Amino acid sequence: MSILPQNIATLAAEVITAAKTKDWYVATAESCTGGLIGGALTDVAGSSSAVDRGFITYTNKAKMQVLGVKSDTLRAVGAVAEATAREMALGAIAQSASHVAVAVTGIAGPGGTTDKPGGRVHLATATRNGVSEHRQMDYGDIGRDEVRLATIATALEMLIQAIETAET
Repeated sequence: MSILPQNIATLAAEVITAAKTKDWYVATAESCTGGLIGGALTDVAGSSSAVDRGFITYTNKAKMQVLGVKSDTLRAVGAVAEATAREMALGAIAQSASHVAVAVTGIAGPGGTTDKPGGRVHLATATRNGVSEHRQMDYGDIGRDEVRLATIATALEMLIQAIETAET
């Protein structure tokens, strides 16, 4: 029995099934979710044949050192931005044996600013052929736990889409 909400457990199982169908590995690059996406994936029995690794890069320094996010990007747009999410996803591909990766960076809350309110999350997927998709999600001031759960669900949906639409 999964400890995750049913919708997330179901989505995670769908990611694993889709990845196994293509004989692909998945990587995660997580900031505001702190490894919860990887946790959801590895909660699925048999996930070891589809999950390569996860990167928790909570600080800007970690994003640069581990995933190769450019310091110029972080100076120009900050951690909570489309460009940062895209570079994180591409970095996860570059630093792993994975065929597809998802990256998330955002403000789970509380807090935020007028320009970057709490509940704003940038997500990106990448395949070995490049970035597949970016989404900016504004979940709103729904609470830290709810923002993180919503982000996990969106990230898993994006992984499914990236795997199913990518050419092998």
